[in-house]
Amino acid sequence: MSQGLRASPQSAGLSFLSGRGLSRLDDLRQVEAKYPALLFKQQLTAFLEKIYGMIRDNLKKEISPLLGLCIQVPRTSRASLVKGRSQSNAVAQQALIAHWQSIVKSLDRYLKIMKSNHVPPFLVRKVFTQIFSFINVQLFNSNGEYVKAGLAELEQWCSEATEEYAGSAWDELKHIRQAVGFLVIHQKPKKSLNEITKELCPVLSIQQLYRISTMYWDDKYGTHSVSSDVIAKMRVMMTEDSNNAVSSSFLLDDDSSIPFTVDDISKSLQQVDITDIDPPSLIRENSGFGFLLP
Repeated sequence: MSQGLRASPQSAGLSFLSGRGLSRLDDLRQVEAKYPALLFKQQLTAFLEKIYGMIRDNLKKEISPLLGLCIQVPRTSRASLVKGRSQSNAVAQQALIAHWQSIVKSLDRYLKIMKSNHVPPFLVRKVFTQIFSFINVQLFNSNGEYVKAGLAELEQWCSEATEEYAGSAWDELKHIRQAVGFLVIHQKPKKSLNEITKELCPVLSIQQLYRISTMYWDDKYGTHSVSSDVIAKMRVMMTEDSNNAVSSSFLLDDDSSIPFTVDDISKSLQQVDITDIDPPSLIRENSGFGFLLP
């Protein structure tokens, strides 16, 4: 055995590179190459999550002031009041619609930017799903009543954006949609608690329904809230929930987490012909990226 180990380096090298020896060398190289690739993947993932969060948060900041205007009582000018109540209401409604249309323009602009930069539809859907969830939280927590017309504007936008890019964004507004639907129906005193919780507002908690019912007052049409019997039953249910350690909060929370994984992205990617895509100027001017240029 010792004599064999003292053989010439050349023969030892040849025996190593032949047969299983060559296979092991390839395995070793693959293992060594694995770690830079893994590190690059981690860095790319962190970069993607950061860019995604910036896009989402910038859009939130852009529409937040507009949402605030959408839930305020519209101001009417003195001249429109002189001309009559109906005209002043029409002017106020136009002002509200203008704010909602500004929100739609922001959504549309971000959609066009992401499409023109070949952002995968999967990620576009995630952005707008979280944005609509944010809108749902802001409107529901505001106790605003001037939102019905705005919801129609957002529904129209989702339809025009198509399901490929809007995804389930419209479903994220289910809390405010059900709350508004409950507020505008007539004959609320005739509705039973079962009808309200099972048919009209199945996603709203009993705390949320109680808050809406007790704070509701329609000074425009003079309609009433639910019956005192329903209110009493709601109180009983809330007491039971508090005894069972169920959350008593009626407010919604905004979720700012990253709603996808690397595997989700890998499965959603489509083949893209990069010859049809012009690299950004910063890359074109950097000699290190010359291989990307035609």
